[in-house]
Amino acid sequence: MEEKLKLDRKLVDHCRNLAKEIADGIQGYIDENTTTTVERTVVRLMGIDGVEERGIEVPLPNIVVDDVHEHGQLGKGIAYWLGNAMLETGKSLQEIAEAVAVGRLSLVELPRHNLAEVRKVLEGVVVEMVNRIKKRREEREELMNKYPPGPQPWLYVIVATGNIYEDVVQARAAARQGADVIAVIRSTAQSLLDYVPYGPTTEGFGGTYATQANFRIMREGLDEVIREIGRYVQLVNYASGLAMPEITAMGAMERLDMMLNDAMYGILFRDINMKRTFIDQYFSRMINAFAGIIINTGEDNYLTTADAVEEAHTVLASQFINEELARRSGLKPDQMGLGHAFEINPDIEDGFLMEVAQAQLIRQIFPEAPLKYMPPTKYMSGDIFKGHLMDGMFNLVSIMTGQSIQLLGMLTEAIHTPFLSDRALSIENAKYIFNNARHLQEEIYFKNDGRIQKRADRVLNETCQMLEEIADKGLMKAIEEGMFADICRSIDGGKGADGVVKKGNDYFNPFMEIFREELGI
Repeated sequence: MEEKLKLDRKLVDHCRNLAKEIADGIQGYIDENTTTTVERTVVRLMGIDGVEERGIEVPLPNIVVDDVHEHGQLGKGIAYWLGNAMLETGKSLQEIAEAVAVGRLSLVELPRHNLAEVRKVLEGVVVEMVNRIKKRREEREELMNKYPPGPQPWLYVIVATGNIYEDVVQARAAARQGADVIAVIRSTAQSLLDYVPYGPTTEGFGGTYATQANFRIMREGLDEVIREIGRYVQLVNYASGLAMPEITAMGAMERLDMMLNDAMYGILFRDINMKRTFIDQYFSRMINAFAGIIINTGEDNYLTTADAVEEAHTVLASQFINEELARRSGLKPDQMGLGHAFEINPDIEDGFLMEVAQAQLIRQIFPEAPLKYMPPTKYMSGDIFKGHLMDGMFNLVSIMTGQSIQLLGMLTEAIHTPFLSDRALSIENAKYIFNNARHLQEEIYFKNDGRIQKRADRVLNETCQMLEEIADKGLMKAIEEGMFADICRSIDGGKGADGVVKKGNDYFNPFMEIFREELGI
């Protein structure tokens, strides 16, 4: 990619080295521990599904893991206990889970077999799921070859009715209007549920529950419209919160294309325990890497709580850290949809130039990443005419700087959930600007001593200073002190802290072993 901004490459390299040092500071903790969510993910990957009625519907993966966790034995890994039960009872994994659910069986009370025997009995189940995920990845590649996606920036829109069947109607309409990416936003506060709801859902607040059945329904609905319009439409959901890797596994099984999968979003904006989050994101991203799914990170959210002019460097610092953590999970650069946003106060003089500087800076530092660019929301006032113009300026920055994934702004932001007509106007706005300025990027250069260059230099220098400070004190301490998004979180506080489990010397997770081997990590 042409270097339109004259960046200090030694400084960029120094930032990456600092990010490695920062990641080293938490990697040991990640490697030494597992979580109840990671183990529930293993249960799901082994094909166990369903719920048990206990006044409420409790997912079988929760019941199975809790049975072992309550006895203090989860450090061996749930895979050991399930394989041991297969050897001892001769039953299938689903039958074993159902027996545990009704109290006829406790996994830890069975006679114990050695790990070699357990590995052997589970081999067929594990290989079957690994091959299933590989097949879904191959299906995506085949469909993309047959029905090529539209040109970048991809037009990314949200559906969020609460009813999965209505979401499908809205998603198909958006695809016909020109959308390249459909994101089904989750029901409010689902990230705080320490389980994954089961089955199709028709009632959600502010969004639709992320369930495996809902993933399947939306995937099938979009696949139908793909054949109709002759263009691949990508499906997105949210892998964050207390069930992060479980949702990722379901997305891999149902051929989602992108997952919101940030390393720090849940800590900062949902007060999830940071130790648990760092462990969960590692396995979650490993699954995404193996499944060929693009992740979206959440740095754009920082600018909803912090000032976009003064705190722009926090976005870039987090992107360097997210990049390094993603790399350690096996994600390739073309799977790292690093996030940023167009959130400078529109009343500031030359705010547009600062937006260009930030977008171009990030594009040049991460040239292979499918960057996800977020629209103006913080300063949307309810004036739909000004809002539509702000979205147009946002779209212009995107095409000028070569962004990849464009989450479209809505002129009714801050008024109501978008109507089909609102979404159509946003798609029309973006298509007009992207078409009319398609090759603008190739025609422009920035003055060496101009405002855009100086702004980019300032942000990069401040980023380096911030990363040096984080490397000195450690990432967890930096978060505790509020260095990101002006939000402070306790190292040992937050939701889900009791779900962190020390691994034993004989810990067994067959999927992590295979994914690491296949991804070369």
